[in-house]
Amino acid sequence: MREIHTIAPLYDKNSVVLILGSFPSVKSREGNFFYHHPQNRFWKVIAAVLGQQTPITTEQKRRLLHDNRIALWDVIKSCDIENSSDSSIKNVEVNDLSVILNAADIKAIFTNGGKSSRLYKKYCQNVTGIEAHPLPSTSPANAGWSLERLTKEWSIVKDFIFDKGLDNK
Repeated sequence: MREIHTIAPLYDKNSVVLILGSFPSVKSREGNFFYHHPQNRFWKVIAAVLGQQTPITTEQKRRLLHDNRIALWDVIKSCDIENSSDSSIKNVEVNDLSVILNAADIKAIFTNGGKSSRLYKKYCQNVTGIEAHPLPSTSPANAGWSLERLTKEWSIVKDFIFDKGLDNK
């Protein structure tokens, strides 16, 4: 079924890191906010990476990202998708990332999972001119990755927030 992304990107002029998912899950679409499914580990991972408490409310989640200069959105604007299955995604139309890139000095782009990584590389990288850093998915479907292992892999995000990762570009 054709679905349209209705969640506004989360960013401000101070954002230095952009994290991109593929497309919001059914739960995220229902809750009108990113990583809204209680089993998705995104908020636990990003809070652990930043050494902070896991946010509970949408406002706490927004504040956590804004306070740490993280922008958040998805690669896909609309697509055909069955439930929340990334493997079912077809007929992709991508979001215009220039909305964020023109408003903030983004130093690094990270993709949450293989699907967002492949889609970003296929549709967006030539437009943005920025190579994305692929990270393992925080989705509960990625059960082979423990919370600790995800947190370790995602810790690279912190380096770019605090300018330590800029020499690696």
